[in-house]
Amino acid sequence: MFNRIFFIAIIIGVPLSVIGSILHWPAVLLFVIYCATIIALAGYMGRATESLAIIAGPRIGGLLNATFGNAVELIISIFALKAGLISVVLASLTGSVLGNLLLVGGLSFFIGGLKYKQQKFNVYDARHNAGLLIFAVVVAFVFPEVFSYKLNDADSLTLSVWVSVIMIILYVAALLFKLVTHRGVYQSEHDVAHGDETAEWSKWKALIVLALATLAVAYVSEKLVHTFEEVGRTLGWSEVFIGIIIVAIVGNAAEHASAIIMAYKNKMNVAVEIAIGSTLQIAMFVAPLLVLVSLFFEKSMALVFTLPELVAMVLAVFLTISLTSDGDTNWFEGLTLLAAYLIMGVGFYLL
Repeated sequence: MFNRIFFIAIIIGVPLSVIGSILHWPAVLLFVIYCATIIALAGYMGRATESLAIIAGPRIGGLLNATFGNAVELIISIFALKAGLISVVLASLTGSVLGNLLLVGGLSFFIGGLKYKQQKFNVYDARHNAGLLIFAVVVAFVFPEVFSYKLNDADSLTLSVWVSVIMIILYVAALLFKLVTHRGVYQSEHDVAHGDETAEWSKWKALIVLALATLAVAYVSEKLVHTFEEVGRTLGWSEVFIGIIIVAIVGNAAEHASAIIMAYKNKMNVAVEIAIGSTLQIAMFVAPLLVLVSLFFEKSMALVFTLPELVAMVLAVFLTISLTSDGDTNWFEGLTLLAAYLIMGVGFYLL
C-alpha cells in the first residue's frame, strides 16, 4: 500500500514541484507539495538501499544503510546551511534525535505492544548503543555548549571542528566494530533475514532508482528551504519549531514507517536498530559532517545548540536508555516515550 501511495505522490509531486516554483504558487501550498514529495522519494531511496544491501551482503549492506539512512535529512540541511539558516539546521538535528528516540521508539513500542504483551530485543546491543548515545549527545554536544560561554565565536568554531572530526572517526570505528570485528556478537535478526531474502530490484535498477531519487530530493529540498521564512510568518511557526518538528519528520518519515512496521511484525531488534542507530548516525556523522561542510559557506556552523534543544536531547537519551536497558518493552513504555515527545513538541511550539 505504501509503495503505491509513494509512487503516485512522486508522479504527481515532482512535476507540481517544478511547475509551482516556476509559477510562484503560495509558499504554504508549495511547502506541503515539497514535503509530501520528499517523503515519497525517501521511501524509494529506502527500497533501493535495501535491495542493494541484500545483494551486497550483511557487511556492505550495513554500511549502505548507514550511509543512506539519513541522506534526505543531510541534503535538506546542506541547502539550509547554504541559505544561512543555521538555527533551522541545529533545530532539525535536535528534532531528528528527539523524533527517532521518542516518536519512532515510542510508536514502535506502543503499536508493537498492542499486539504482543512483551517484546524482546538484543540487550547487549542496547547497552552498547546506550554508551554511544551518552557519548554522542551528552559528551560531544554538551561540551562545546558549556565551553562556548568562555570562548569567542572563532574559538567555538575551532572546538566544534575538532569535536566533529573526532566523532566521525569514532563513528567509522563503531561501524567497523559492529560490521567487521564483532559482527558475530552483535548480529541481529535483520542480518540473518538478509541471508534468506531476495532483493526487490536488480543491482542496476536499484542504483538507477537511488541516483534519480537522490537528484530529485536535492532539487525539491533546495526549493523547500526557500519556503521556510514565508511559511513561518504565515502559520506563526518559529524557525526552531520548523526545524525540530517539520524538517525532522519529513527527512526521516520513510525510515519511521519502517521501524513501526517492523515492531508490528515483532522484529524488535530491527525496530530498535532503526530508532537508536539512526539517532547515533545523526549525532555522530550527520551533525559533524554539516559542521565541516559549513566551513565552505558564507556562515559557518558551530556545534552549539540552544539550552532548550540541549536539555531536550539529554532528557530523551536518558529516558530511552532507562526504558531499553532491560532488553524488553511493552505498550506502556511506548506511551511514556510519546508523552515525552508531545511535552517537548508543545514547549518548542510556544518558544
